[in-house]
Parts: sequence; structure tokens; C-alpha cells
Amino acid sequence: MNKIKLIAFDLDGTLSNHKEKIPAENLSLLKRLSEKYKLIIVGAGRVERIFNQIERFPIDIIGNYGMQYAKYNSATKSPDMVRSDSVPCDKEAISQKVYSFRNKYGFTSFAGDSVEFHPSGCVTFAILGTKAVQEDKLSFDPTKEKRRKIYKEITEAFSDFNVFIGGSSSFDMSPKPYNKYYALDKYCKENNINHDEVIFVGDDFGMGGNDESVYLSDFKFIKVDDYKNLPKILEFL
Repeated sequence: MNKIKLIAFDLDGTLSNHKEKIPAENLSLLKRLSEKYKLIIVGAGRVERIFNQIERFPIDIIGNYGMQYAKYNSATKSPDMVRSDSVPCDKEAISQKVYSFRNKYGFTSFAGDSVEFHPSGCVTFAILGTKAVQEDKLSFDPTKEKRRKIYKEITEAFSDFNVFIGGSSSFDMSPKPYNKYYALDKYCKENNINHDEVIFVGDDFGMGGNDESVYLSDFKFIKVDDYKNLPKILEFL
């Protein structure tokens, strides 16, 4: 472990509950670790959302699977955007594919929009719709079994994207080659850090998980079963 220079963190499910503020215990953990290691967040969401969610903790942030990258500015106490990529997508073709999957698997009832198109070019296939109530989303597919059954078919249909089983009731898609492995590898190359000098900490490493690309790579990976257990899991560091 003396070789480790960088600890890269997933956010939702690892440092905090999904889209909720980081708890005080995990914020304190980041402060202690930052005294010994370089830290970075490698997230699926936008840099701004991540920064606010971690209570504006002074850390570099990779957002949108590597489409965004911001370095913390100690003078302004905020992240300075270094990179913010955007990739155009064929909204009509994507909407038609989603429509066909809805008809095939009976996902014809939804609230709000069927598909969410993000400015970056990322796409969310919101099975229950973009305005579904939280209770319905949480009860839809808690084990991810429903989405895993059709995951391969979804990935084949959207071959221009990296597809993830996102949240509680959706498929999230990022334009290829953007995923967390691509993002972390690029960061290492830009900062002269070897893969064996990095530990990634994440919870979503199963099939279709947005941490899976890192988990299956040569980066050291620490599994998190519950974000509330994180201080104990990382006690050895």
C-alpha cells in the first residue's frame, strides 16, 4: 500500500446515498485521507452536482463519465472546468428505439418524458418516465433483475453508447468511449500516475454497473456494500 498515490471515489452508493449530501462521517474520512493521498471523484453526474453533494469539499472532480473534468481552485474555493465535452446524438432514432422496447416489454405507461437527453450527449432511458414518483421508482426493480434480463439487448441496440443500469428504474447511456475506466485512465496519463498507484472505491461493479469498467480492469478496486460502512472499509488506509 506504500505505493498508492491516488484514491478515486465513485459518489452515489459509495460516499453517499443516491443524489443525497455526503454524511458527516464520510466527509471526515475524506479529510483524513487527503492528508496522505491525492483524492478524486469519478462520477456519472455533472461536476456542479457532485461538488454540491460533497459539501464543496476541495477535490478534483471527473463528471459525466469523463466528459467533464474540473480542478479545485483553492483561491476561489470552487472547481475550475478544464474539460467539458459534448457529443451530438440522433434524438429521433434513439426515441424510436426506446419506443420499440417499451412496446416489446410492456413499458408503455410512464410519467413525463420517455427519454432524457442531456446537453453532454448522455441519454437516460427512463422506464417509468422522467417525472415518476420516487416510491414507484424504488419498487420497480430493486434487485435490477428486470433490467439485467434485457441489458444485452439494450447494449446491442445502442451500440454507439456505453450502457449502464442506472438508478432504480432506468438505463443510462454515455457516448463511447466515455466510461469510468476511460476517464480514470485518461486522468492517470495526464498526471503521470501508473495504474498500480491507484485505488478505486465503488459500489456499482456488477453487470451493467457504472463502476464495472474499472472493476474489470487492472486498477485496484475496493468494493463498498453500504456507504455507511465506508470508514470501516477504508480503515486500513
